[in-house]
Order: sequence, then structure tokens, then C-alpha cells
Amino acid sequence: MSRKYFGTDGVRGRVGSDPMTAEFALRLASAAAQVLVPDGGQVLIGKDTRLSGYMFESALEAGFVAAGVDVLLLGPLPTPAIAEMTQSFKADLGVVISASHNPYEDNGIKFFDSQGAKLSDEVETEIERYLGKSAITRDSAGLGKARRIDSARIHYQEFAASTFPAEMNLEGLKIVFDGANGAGYKVGPRTLSRLGAEVIPIGCSPNGRNINDGCGSTHPELMRLTVPAVKADVGIALDGDGDRVVMCDENGEVVDGDQMLYILATARHANGELQGPVVGTVMSNLGLEHALTRAGIEFRRARVGDRYVLEALREFGGILGGETSGHMLVLDQTTTGDGLVCALQVLAIMKGSGRKLSELAAGMQKYPQTMVNVRTAERFDPTQSTVIQDAVVAAEDELADSGRIVLRASGTEPVIRVMVEGEDHEKVVALAERLAAVVEGATG
Repeated sequence: MSRKYFGTDGVRGRVGSDPMTAEFALRLASAAAQVLVPDGGQVLIGKDTRLSGYMFESALEAGFVAAGVDVLLLGPLPTPAIAEMTQSFKADLGVVISASHNPYEDNGIKFFDSQGAKLSDEVETEIERYLGKSAITRDSAGLGKARRIDSARIHYQEFAASTFPAEMNLEGLKIVFDGANGAGYKVGPRTLSRLGAEVIPIGCSPNGRNINDGCGSTHPELMRLTVPAVKADVGIALDGDGDRVVMCDENGEVVDGDQMLYILATARHANGELQGPVVGTVMSNLGLEHALTRAGIEFRRARVGDRYVLEALREFGGILGGETSGHMLVLDQTTTGDGLVCALQVLAIMKGSGRKLSELAAGMQKYPQTMVNVRTAERFDPTQSTVIQDAVVAAEDELADSGRIVLRASGTEPVIRVMVEGEDHEKVVALAERLAAVVEGATG
């Protein structure tokens, strides 16, 4: 059975349209309860700052309580906070209401198991099977209860701070922090300040509608301007739910997920702390692979999506992985992508080495890379089109050994991502535009 609702990161869509309705959220909670906690238990529910979060929080609460599951409501917190607290609170399930880096008109629902890990494809498929049934309501004696946990933010701040070396602090560092007007808007600045940094907050005034709007990891322009303007040492930008991060050096140059992965991997390798291979994705820059190879570090590629990076890390015994977008996995510190924790690891390397972020990132040369997003009427698999595949083969022949081409369907929206990478920037751009036109023609 193929999955109808679950993508690479839970269920996601435009609020008010199927499946992102209150009625669906209630049924989803009931289905998840029947699959994962059929005999009752405890579930944590957190959310980001979207206006629709109130509606989905109430609907999920109703579905779980009706199915006999106790609910702890955590309020606005980063996605990784829910993963960590699901473990530390010994809950059976964690639920996050968020559409991550998408605009506020969208929302989503994703799950963590009792170990703080995302659900497998097989479990999500089983939940979808139960979605075809009516939501259940236990008798009065079997209903669950719900309550709010007011200390959840403090708990996560203490956890995040604990991942920074105890013998260090951030005194002397001026940091621009961009919270994307999202879930990290309080915990980010307060954690950094607690560790001794001077923090300049931007994107930390959510109103329910401005999440990811011209700020955060998907729009780092404001951070890039602010860092040199205030003579800061570094910038940190999360996405709306706090599981992604990009940074910016003292000159206002963005340091993306590939570069952070290089910094973390080489530092741990030098200290003898690196385990297993480093795992990126098919979209990771070729420059990362070459830089790690020169450093004597094994590199492997997984499918796009942090869940697939995590699967590869588990399979090969690795602890570091991530995506260019800044969705990073640092498994010696936490179980899932955590933008704040990842940034703290980079800051620790800066403090420990006395080097600027620009110096740490200089060891990796990025190849020119262009990505064109082609929106389609519905989800579409480009590998099934002969016309598209013939165009890809022709473009690969032109690149020879000097680059790569990746075409993939987005797991969260009806978009085909056309990525071309190589040594010659002009050729990369031309080939990307040519392939995007072919894809648009084949799907239009």
C-alpha cells in the first residue's frame, strides 16, 4: 500500500484543504493512537507559531483523549525539543504541529516514537490504513486526560545548553540570532545568552502569520546584512520549527549545511571522536565529498530527507549527517535534526580553536550548483518519463566527469527539483534551465 498522506516529513498541506483540516487531524490522532498506543499511554504535543496551530492542537488533543491516551501540551517549541522530551518524559509518542520552512498558510503534523526518532515508512503506512476507519471514542472510564506543561521551554533550554562543552562559554562572542519568527524565537536567544554570548535577536517577534516571512534559514538575507552591520562574530538562522540551521560568518557570507558538516566532521576526526562515515544526500555539494575524502573521512549519500540520512547513519554506525539546507544530525548529542544544538557544536569549535567561522569553512570549496523548482499540477515521478531521462543523459554527457545532475520529486509539495552541479558555472546554469524546460513541457 503506497502512502497517500505521509511525505518525507509527516503530513503537510495548505490549511483548510485536504488533508490539513481539523476533522482530518482528529482522525489522524485516533489512527495513530490505535496503531502506536492501543492500550492507552501518554503523548506530547508541541507546535510552532502558526495561527492554525491552535486549531490542530485542539483537534489532535480531542482525537487522542477520545482514544484513551493522556496528552501533555507543550506549546510553541522547536521540533527537536519534542523529540528530546518524548524520550526524557518517557512518553509513548511525540507529535509536532508544523510545516517547517513553509509559509504560514501551510501546516503539518509529524510524529516521533518513544525513542525520539521519526516513524518508519511501514508504521506510517499502517496509520494510513486506520485513517480509512472512523475515529474511536472510549467510554467515560477509558478516556484520556490533557494538561499543559509550563516548564517545557526551560527543560529544552537546559538540554540544548548541556550539549555545549561544560568547560567553555560563549563570552566574548556577539551573535545575531534569527528565529524565523518561529518555534525557536525564545529558546534560541535565551540559551545563547545563558552561555555568555551577546545576542542580537532578529526574526523573534511572531504574530502567527510572519513565520519564515523574509527571515530564517530559507531567507538569510537579513542575517547577512545584520552581522557585519553590528560587527557580530557570527549569525545563526533557524527555520520555522527549529530543526534546520544555516550560519553566517563575520563577513556576512552564508555557511550552509554542507559547510557545517565539513567543519563538524573534520574537528571530530582530528579529536578522534568521529565514528563511521559522514552521510549527506544526493543533493550534497560535490565539494563536500572531495574535501572529506582529502581529510581521510568516508562520505556516503542517502536519499533526500533527514529520515533517510538517519537510516544510513544507523546502518553504517555514523554520528554525523545532514543536508545542504541545514537539516543536520549530530547523533552524539541528540536523536534528530536540531538547529540550535548543531549551531552550538560549531560555536564550540570556534571557541576551542580560536578561529573565525570563515577560516573553518575555507577548507571546503563549493562547486557551482543551480537548482530550479518546476511546479507541477500534481506529484510526478520524473524517472518515469522517457523524454526527461533522455534529456538528463544528454546533459550528463556534456558534463562528463566534471559535475552531477539530480532530478527528484519533492516529498512535501508538487514540485520537481532540477539540480545541476559542476566546475563551470555558466554551463551548470544553462543545463539546469534546459532540463527545467524539458520537465515543464513533459508535465504541463
